[in-house]
Amino acid sequence: MAKARRVTSIDVAKEAGVSQTTVSYVLNNVPHQKISEETRQRIFAAVEKLGYTPSAAARTLRLGRSDIVLLLMPDLPLGSTAIELIEYLTAGLERHGLSVVTRIESGRTVATLWKDLAPAAVVSFAPVAKQHRADMRAAGTYVVNVWGDSDGEPNVMTRGQVRVGRMQIEHLVAQGHVRVGYAAPADARMRAFLDPRLEGVRQGCADHGLASPSVREVALDTEAAAAAARAWREEGVTAVCAFNDEVAIALLAGLRAAGLAAPADLAVIGVDDTPMARFAEPPLTTINQHMEAVAAELADTVLTGLERPDARRPAPPESATLVIRRSA
Repeated sequence: MAKARRVTSIDVAKEAGVSQTTVSYVLNNVPHQKISEETRQRIFAAVEKLGYTPSAAARTLRLGRSDIVLLLMPDLPLGSTAIELIEYLTAGLERHGLSVVTRIESGRTVATLWKDLAPAAVVSFAPVAKQHRADMRAAGTYVVNVWGDSDGEPNVMTRGQVRVGRMQIEHLVAQGHVRVGYAAPADARMRAFLDPRLEGVRQGCADHGLASPSVREVALDTEAAAAAARAWREEGVTAVCAFNDEVAIALLAGLRAAGLAAPADLAVIGVDDTPMARFAEPPLTTINQHMEAVAAELADTVLTGLERPDARRPAPPESATLVIRRSA
């Protein structure tokens, strides 16, 4: 089947029986034009009938600026925490007249997507080639690569994820644990989040003079999780920092399958405080990252980059808190 052609202002003009210039005047609400109300209504009716929407590039030319923020997400499972972040960021930027377009990384190149949308800013959680980022900046698009890089881009996420790992180990040390493990996700796509969280745990261990954590992948499979739990016990590990709540809950299931219990045999702490954390057996101790605060920091970074200092809000409070339940 042939791809449907995009409706243009020329089509609207033909449907309404007017010139394209008249359509432009009406839709852009250009003042001091002698256009009758009857003609205006014909144009609006044609727009409604044809489903016409101006392109992003055309809107940018008309306004002299873009109101679009392109949010690029990596191709990985989006859990409740990521969805919260997207929702809060979208709402925060919309309050300042910006529209957020969210795209999951796919086969379509970033360069093509960026040129089609002509965004004012790009917030990227997904890998974007250095040259593409340079091209965007050269065209006046503000780029927020949330992981930062050697070019001095805003490093919004890394420091927060390192802090999450440090909070995990600080709690376990306070409980008297001196030999810890780290439950890493089996999904390699999580690497961007894994590395800074694990680095935080390693830093915390070094600060307390402890050995670096024993790192094992824990797949979302009861038998695999049970095998990891038994291996940690054989090493003398008494507590485990899990990459997130999903991995932590899998580990708790593995402990039960191996005839072990948390926290008596192996204490477990997660990250995210997902809705299921409180229903785990035992209820899961975890770190709540407070996505509203994370989104506020991201929004502030975008607004500052777009030179809207009047829209800046006070610095958000610390964006992570410890939630103590029975697993650790």
